[in-house]
Amino acid sequence: MTADDSGAAPRDMDTEDDAVRDVPVSDPPGVGDEGDENNIAVRLEQLILGADRRYTPFQAARGAGVSMDLAARFWRAMGFADIGQVKALTEADVLALRRLAGLVEAGLLSEAMAIQVARSTGQTTARLADWQIDSFLEGLTEPQDSGLTRTEITYPLVELLLPELEEFLVYVWRRQLAAATGRVVRAQDDAEMVDRRLAVGFADLVGFTRLTRRLEEEELGELVEAFETTCSDLVAAHGGRLIKTLGDEVLFAADDAGIAAEIGLRLIETMAHDETMPELRVGIAFGTVTTRMGDVFGTTVNLASRLTSIAPKDTVLVDQAFAEELGRIGDAPVSEADAAAAEKAAEEGTGAPPPTYRFALQPMWQRPVRGLGVVEPWLLSRRD
Repeated sequence: MTADDSGAAPRDMDTEDDAVRDVPVSDPPGVGDEGDENNIAVRLEQLILGADRRYTPFQAARGAGVSMDLAARFWRAMGFADIGQVKALTEADVLALRRLAGLVEAGLLSEAMAIQVARSTGQTTARLADWQIDSFLEGLTEPQDSGLTRTEITYPLVELLLPELEEFLVYVWRRQLAAATGRVVRAQDDAEMVDRRLAVGFADLVGFTRLTRRLEEEELGELVEAFETTCSDLVAAHGGRLIKTLGDEVLFAADDAGIAAEIGLRLIETMAHDETMPELRVGIAFGTVTTRMGDVFGTTVNLASRLTSIAPKDTVLVDQAFAEELGRIGDAPVSEADAAAAEKAAEEGTGAPPPTYRFALQPMWQRPVRGLGVVEPWLLSRRD
């Protein structure tokens, strides 16, 4: 539901419709007269949605064949404000309601699942849209040789970007959907599709709170953006998935412990070579994780977070289960003593060539961790 998503009460619709009809959509909007900014806002909405406001929420619900109660639940899940019964909705709003309700009626989704779909889509795209508009307007409207104001340039800018961004969004979504579907197909059983065994890691900037008091807002924003960009690129490049960013911290996951170990160490190594970045610490745990709406939950996630909080700067700490998994898949020795004995035997010609390990694990002191009992962390490093 569009209307005024900011929560402001919609204006009189007859006046708005007259204003829209008086100005051709293809022409760039003018400014300078009273009420022009309101006129531009209406025309921008019409440009983006591709349709006029025609229906009240009740009329849209009736046209879609759903109850007003269900329609309101769908709209709120998508993050749209309650607007009363003003004529503020389009054919697209009716069609969206009809599609969601049709999925429920066909038995493809339960009503609760359809609402989850609406909520996850709304939250993701709301953040994306805010970021895009802020970034594009900031980057493309600072100071212009033409002398145009931000208000004057917004309409033609959106008009140019809209079809390209729409195509790109669908492309990326299809790619991500294909990858997610592949992970589900590779799951060993149905239970693994929801409660899966994953490696989950947090990467946290050390001393970020002190930085917030020392840096200017613009400098702090640039640092956070550089940190998130670096983490996103490294996680993706090495086969992991970035779950979310939290300013000074990122959460990532990987199906394979070896991939997660490589990501954790790469993050430390990359940040250490960037003089503008604070020190980093990483904690990784391996175990059963519950996935919901693109996020991950459970004891494994909590343990990874706790390991991060106790990790020394520029180090990666992992839990016992993660260390055992690295040993199981052959990326680290189960026992350093056994590995050393195998290497010595090979050098003396009395044994087979020892395995080639990527990582080394050093046990640390056991310690109590709030809410999780006693934990034995392991220090992860590259093997010489």
